Amino acid sequence: MKISDILAKGRPSVSFEIFPPKRDMPFDGIRDTVSRLAQQKPAFMSVTYGASGNACANTVEVASFVQECGISALAHLTCLTSSRDRIADEIKALRSASVENILCLRGDMPKDSTEPPPGFFRHAVDLVHALRPSGFCLGGACYPERHPDCAHMEEDIAYLRDKVDAGLDFLTTQMFFDNNVYFRYLAKLRDRGVTVPVIAGIMPVTNGRQIERICRLSGTSLPNRFKSIVDRYGDTPQAMLDAGVAYATEQIVDLFANGANAVHVYTMNRPEVAERIMRNLRGILDD
Repeated sequence: MKISDILAKGRPSVSFEIFPPKRDMPFDGIRDTVSRLAQQKPAFMSVTYGASGNACANTVEVASFVQECGISALAHLTCLTSSRDRIADEIKALRSASVENILCLRGDMPKDSTEPPPGFFRHAVDLVHALRPSGFCLGGACYPERHPDCAHMEEDIAYLRDKVDAGLDFLTTQMFFDNNVYFRYLAKLRDRGVTVPVIAGIMPVTNGRQIERICRLSGTSLPNRFKSIVDRYGDTPQAMLDAGVAYATEQIVDLFANGANAVHVYTMNRPEVAERIMRNLRGILDD
């Protein structure tokens, strides 16, 4: 099913993100992860492309298995590290696997490069333009606290508007830990004429040290309330797990209560975390 059709229902929904194994890693582990997550009946599951595209060979295979489990798959596709011919081949493979949804991303420039090679797309908007006639449901990423490469929020929203005008059907946000950040950002998008659905991205933090690095790379800020949780429980794994699940659950409940209808959980391939969150939300999702 296309994600645009899922979102059009207007009911509270939760989806999951997973990442494929590296090329030299066994595939059985991700099958177990997908199977467990599928039992939670998410609205859909997204499959990342891997850092610098280094896991892209497995993205189609994982997305295909997601579909076999009865869940709609959203395949990430980054253009900065893939030639147009390679992208065309992956589009054919996704279509053969009955995947109907693609998240169009620029991706990160390889460390040893400053410009994409000839024959490569430079920006995500170029990929959107190329894929719009394909019939896929197209999504894009957005950043409630500004993309790290943009000097200010107005510039970031202008680029985002270009992507939406090129043919995006929905957006998914970078993670955030203060819901007011999301709602303020959503209001700015609506004021600038961005009317497509905006799925709220939530990351359950279960590792206090890991979150500092992630936030540094993504530009995500940590509210004082959340910092206190990490400071208090970050060095105690079980306590941090419990606190992280509780915090993420509270964020999701608040988002639903205040009008958001779609939440995307960055699971970090930890089905036990997603299971606990979904157990907390079962009555809300079934309402």
